[in-house]
Amino acid sequence: MNASIIWAARRAVLCGSLLAAGVAGNSSLADDWLQFLGPKGAAKSLEAKLPPTTWSDTEHLKWSVDLPGRGVSSPIVIGDRVVVTCYSGYGTGAADEAMENLVRHVVCVDRADGKVLWSKDFKSTQPEDPYRPPGVTAHGYASHTPTSDGERIYAFFGKGGVIALDFDGHELWQANVGAGSGPQRWGSAASPVIHENLLIVPATEESEAVIALDKATGKEVWRSEAESFQGTWSTPSVLSAANAAGVTQTDIVISVPGEVWGLNPETGKLRWYSRGTTDNSTSASLVPGDGVVYATGGRSGDAVAVKLGGKGDVNESNVVWDANIPGRFATPVLHEGHLYSFANGVVTCFEAATGERVKQQRLGEGREEGGQGGGDSGGRRGGGGGMGNQDYASPVLAGDKLYVTTKSGAVYVLKATPELEIVATNRLSDSTGFDGTPAISSGELFFRSGSKLYCVAQ
Repeated sequence: MNASIIWAARRAVLCGSLLAAGVAGNSSLADDWLQFLGPKGAAKSLEAKLPPTTWSDTEHLKWSVDLPGRGVSSPIVIGDRVVVTCYSGYGTGAADEAMENLVRHVVCVDRADGKVLWSKDFKSTQPEDPYRPPGVTAHGYASHTPTSDGERIYAFFGKGGVIALDFDGHELWQANVGAGSGPQRWGSAASPVIHENLLIVPATEESEAVIALDKATGKEVWRSEAESFQGTWSTPSVLSAANAAGVTQTDIVISVPGEVWGLNPETGKLRWYSRGTTDNSTSASLVPGDGVVYATGGRSGDAVAVKLGGKGDVNESNVVWDANIPGRFATPVLHEGHLYSFANGVVTCFEAATGERVKQQRLGEGREEGGQGGGDSGGRRGGGGGMGNQDYASPVLAGDKLYVTTKSGAVYVLKATPELEIVATNRLSDSTGFDGTPAISSGELFFRSGSKLYCVAQ
């Protein structure tokens, strides 16, 4: 990206309008999976109780439930409830579909038996991004994973705005965060996250902004606008680390085209920045580490590790390494000093301290991949191939096992060690596509296809 454009975007965030944000505490159950990629966006279960490593239509499948529409969003788990979003009426392949018939759904399921407790429908704001390749056809109109603070459920539907619901499905408030589109009209996908009393909404397509809403009322608290947000489909993270003065500093950290940004969560102002993936778009989320964040997802496979807790330009002071880590959409997992990425049917292990590749394992054939890791070669945005053949789900970790979901529905379980031993390969008789990242809670694995929500348990 042109340096002058990057600086102009940076300056826009530094000078953006804001209101003071209040402070409120919140706690949630340790075994809940309340947002995209789970606690702190790390894609890790924090529990001792583990899900099974094998399942099928007849083994360890606790329940499945039909959904009223399609989607690639991930389920979240809140106590005894599982919540997922989907869409219908347009962009599903049915005959004579019309954009004005597009409807989004929020579905709440009893985790004990899969019974639908309630389902709420929301009409779309017109006009929507058209259902055409290469973008919208790859992910549809329910790509944002909802989030919860243990008190309410928050769903983001792009141009349809943000909706807050109570646990009985009653609408508490709705907020409009813009109805714009990027020049490619690839649709909207990044998910909201919560920090204290704020709901952080990446309205990157709709308003070229990250917007903080009061989670109790839906009122806008601050807005950070920047041109670079236009190419951002990456979900932000809220991370804390000691700064140079030894004081704990909390930042909203997000990957934007060409850079990694740390925003002050109380104001939305840019606090620090570093180089990032050299691409005109970002999709993978940042990987949180111990005082470090890892940016991946560039087409060429470029990746950067950056120390948290910085101020201003931290390229010289805080960038730990630059490396090549393939993968466009799936976010890697960090475990015991290694990063595990997934792209193009290959799981790769990297040294987290250096970014050096350790080993690759090709899935499906069960053999080691011997060639050098590279970038995403097919289905590039704006290219002729589209993005519909890509694997979108990110790997998740439980204990010392990686669960890797492919679009075809095969879920591979591997040991999270540099040897990348494949423990099991699991399939269900469902051919409607598996693009949502699974959720893990109390030893149960929840995942969705294009038509169903599933629970796998011992």
